[in-house]
Parts: sequence; structure tokens; C-alpha cells
Amino acid sequence: MKKSSTEAVCPCGSALVYERCCGRWHDGQPAPDAESLMRSRYSAFVMRNEPYLLATWHVGQRPASIPFDANQKWLGLKIVESKSTGADTAEVEFIARFRIGGGSAARLHERSRFVKADGRWFYVDGDLRG
Repeated sequence: MKKSSTEAVCPCGSALVYERCCGRWHDGQPAPDAESLMRSRYSAFVMRNEPYLLATWHVGQRPASIPFDANQKWLGLKIVESKSTGADTAEVEFIARFRIGGGSAARLHERSRFVKADGRWFYVDGDLRG
């Protein structure tokens, strides 16, 4: 029997049902911390949820649009480290694995910076890691 979307496991790797995990943030509730926002943004990339990604990108760094690659398949997310760097700032280091077309798996390893403004966390930018 196929699971309904409300019973599907969240793409972020939490092992929770999507609706109890990133689905809440995608539906408009503010993510409680930078790591939750990072996980929800990963899930939004998996689901190609451009409105959510743009809404959670800090206005000073936000692109006009996100060019999704139709051949890209996200394979998993690993949070390496999540830490507060100030009262309203945080960093999350993550590794996101993906494959494009029939090619080999690749990974995006980034230390991302987040800021909290008006009660919401926003992705600012990040540094790629080796």
C-alpha cells in the first residue's frame, strides 16, 4: 500500500513524518532554530519548492529565482555541526548528497550562516568545504 504524502518520511533525514517535520515550516510556521530551517530548506530543494526557498533566504542575498535541474536527484542530508554564534545568528555545516542524471553521486558540503529577524530564521550565505 502506497503511503499518502502526509505519511511520507521527511526528505531531511529526521525519520519523522513530513507533516510533523519540515511540512510545518513549509506551511508557514517559523522554524524554531537554524538547523530546522536548514533541514526544511533541503526538503524544499528536494521538492522544488521555490517560494519557500526564496521566502527563507535573507533579502540581502536572495536570488531572483532558483534554477532547479530536472535531472538532479537529492540522495540525503547529513548535519555535521549546528551552533549558535550570537543571540540572533547561527551556523550549520551540512553535507547534501545528490546525483545528476545517470552520473556518479556528488556532494555539496557547506557551512551556512543564518540570522534571525522578526522572529524568523533566514539563510544568509555559506562557504563551500572540500
